[in-house]
Amino acid sequence: MVLDQIAIRPIELAGFDDFAHYLNDHLADNGADGQVYFQPLSRQQSRLPPELAHNFRTGLALPLAGPGWRRLWGAFAPDGRLLGHVDLRARPEPPAAHRCLLGMGVDRSARRIGLGQRLIAHACAWARDEAGLAWIDLQVLSVNLPAIGLYQRCGFEKTGELADMFRLDGGSFAYTSMSKFLSGTSGCPCDDVHACVAILSPYVFPAY
Repeated sequence: MVLDQIAIRPIELAGFDDFAHYLNDHLADNGADGQVYFQPLSRQQSRLPPELAHNFRTGLALPLAGPGWRRLWGAFAPDGRLLGHVDLRARPEPPAAHRCLLGMGVDRSARRIGLGQRLIAHACAWARDEAGLAWIDLQVLSVNLPAIGLYQRCGFEKTGELADMFRLDGGSFAYTSMSKFLSGTSGCPCDDVHACVAILSPYVFPAY
């Protein structure tokens, strides 16, 4: 797959069922056959939870000015296949409306071609230029070193780690928090990402 043939465009409510199908297939790789766990879900639970699907559908219809909003973009092959996604959502804390949470994933057929970086760059540009946000936060399973490396290459910094956050399929998993300040937005009251970052709530799609 050639990266410049892939188009990134919004996924609206009308296209959500196709997105859910893609996501369930993506989640089938979570911890399977020796692969890294990229979601805090057991093997038996590695599919789109109904409550999260509901939150997506609800959030996509909400305006940015209020709580609970979500925005979703897909990476589409020329034949229309969905090869990856990135989504942003409002933080639940009202005083943190200048921040948002990021989740993403890349289909197994389109990894290691730079699509993850392109999706993140797209989301960061939208958050800065369209939504006027100052920070993007995320959480990722600490065992998912490829994802952490990707986020670091995209300018995210580690801000903390919770040891033994999840126990899945007989294993213990730590959770790493990361944040990125969006340059060009309204100024941050300090220069230290570690001092600025708030306590992050778990998010179910911090992959790749």
